[in-house]
This record gives sequence, structure tokens and C-alpha cells, in this order.
Amino acid sequence: MAASPTEATRPAEPTGPNHGLRIFLIWLPVAVVAELLIWLVLGPHLPPGNLTDQAHSQQFDILMLFVLAAPVMIFVLTFFGYSLVAFRQREGDDEDGPPIHGHTGIQATWITGTAVIVLFLAAFGTYELAWPGMAGAGAGEGPSAIWTPKGGTPLQIQVIGQQWRFTYRYPQYGGFETTALYLPVDQPVQFNVTSLDVIHSFWAYQLGVKADANPGVNNIAFVTAKNTGKFVVRCNELCGLWHGAMTNGGTVVSQAAFQAWATKTEAQLASVTAQLPPYSLVYDPTVIPEINKAMAKAGIAGANGYYYPPNDPAQP
Repeated sequence: MAASPTEATRPAEPTGPNHGLRIFLIWLPVAVVAELLIWLVLGPHLPPGNLTDQAHSQQFDILMLFVLAAPVMIFVLTFFGYSLVAFRQREGDDEDGPPIHGHTGIQATWITGTAVIVLFLAAFGTYELAWPGMAGAGAGEGPSAIWTPKGGTPLQIQVIGQQWRFTYRYPQYGGFETTALYLPVDQPVQFNVTSLDVIHSFWAYQLGVKADANPGVNNIAFVTAKNTGKFVVRCNELCGLWHGAMTNGGTVVSQAAFQAWATKTEAQLASVTAQLPPYSLVYDPTVIPEINKAMAKAGIAGANGYYYPPNDPAQP
């Protein structure tokens, strides 16, 4: 049967390479290699490390974000690079390219893929936050913790922020106060974080702990150390002139070493502890002069040195 005049004059459909397939075949091996490198090589070295359960959990969360984001970014870069080569203007070709029309399959795939990623992240984040094994996740939970860790009675350590230092009280060892922060390995620790003056923020990065120190408020955070080692403590809330210098450090030691240190320090500071206000979850700011006088009189703070470092501008 002869073709109709309309069919005879209809322009032929353009033919050419399957660009979508080409992009996919370039993207797939690159994405697989990148995922393996991220998981096996980069993953174990991501911050904040694995000093504690909480830090390791945060490291895993960051790794998952890398794993999910890498294929998307690689696809965007692959498409961009392929377009520069395949769709570039060639010499002598001054015509416009063919008009781009909607493609239902591509649109549906993009919407479905992005929706799955977003919903997965929402479920994953909720699970990581509420999972009983990671209860607290190192973040301040206010005066009444919603989730508490399992595994025995936690060691109580009160973190006291003041311009411009952190000090630590150990109520289970007579309530002595020191600038030395020691933690035992494999024992849950409950930080009770407060302030004597303005708002500070207790940030022990390698522990995976961050909790605001507000005057008149007890802010609870939990941590369980799984390895021994040192960590840094910084204030993460602008609190005045010497905010940038409000930093000290701590150490995770064996349970035997911690017990020996705490017992020795309790005995050394017994006379100073008697001059401090009774242990409380919060303190009246008017007690600051008395606390400072007691610290200055003692002159020592256990294994980490002095309460007031030499030439400290805050020393009375």
C-alpha cells in the first residue's frame, strides 16, 4: 500500500547514540569505586572517631551521608562532563538543537529516587537518635533525660562553665572539684552540665558530647568510652572576651587508673572541698568569689596541674 502524502512528507525521526545509556555506563563503575573507597578507606578515619560509643555512632552517621550523597554528586558531574563533550557546539553548526520535551520515565525516576533518599534519611536519623543502645547520643537532654543508657550505674560528673574555664565535680567522690577531667573506660558517664554566669557550651569533640551550660539549669548528657586516649574540651557558645581561650583537655583511662586518681585527688583536695558550696545540680552565682578563693588557696587540681594556670588573667 502506498504511503499517504502526509506520511511521505513527515520528517524522519532523528537517530543517534543512546546518550542516557552512555551516561549510565560511565556513572555506574565510577560510583561503585567511589562507594568502596568511602566505606573502606575514608570511613574509619572520619571524625569524631571511635573513642566512645557516641562518637562512633556519629562517625557512622556521617559515613552514611557520604555513601548516599556520593552517587548523586557523581551522576551530576558525569552528566555535566558528558554534556560538555557530546553536546558542545561544533564548527559550522549554527543551528539550534532539537527542542527538549518532558520525559515521563526520567521524571518519575528522579522523583522516586530523591523521595526514597529523603524518607530513608528521616527514618535513619530518627532511629539513630532514639536507639536505646545509643541513648542520649552525647547531646544535652535538659534536666530530665528522655533516654538513658543501659549497662550499670553511671559515673556522675558535673561540668561547670564559668568565664572562662570548665571545672568538674565528682559527687560520688566527696564532691571535689578540679580542672582535670578523667573518665574510666567501659563505664557509662552522666554529665550534669551547668553554668555559674553566662551561657557556655561544653563540647568534648572526640567524645561525641555537646551540651549547653546554662545558668540555673542542669543539662544531662551521656557517654560511654570504649577506648583509652586523650580528648579536647572547648566552649562552643560565644561567652565573652576570652571565649576562644576557654579550652582544656581530658583523658580516658582504665578503670583501675581512674579509681586510683579519684581516690588520691579526693584526699588531696579534702580541705578545699570543705570550703566549696555543697554539691548541687545548679549554683547561686554569688558563690563564685568563694569558689575562686578556695581554688586559689589550694593551688592544685590533681594530675592536670593548677586550678589557675600561671599568668591566667582570671586569677584573683
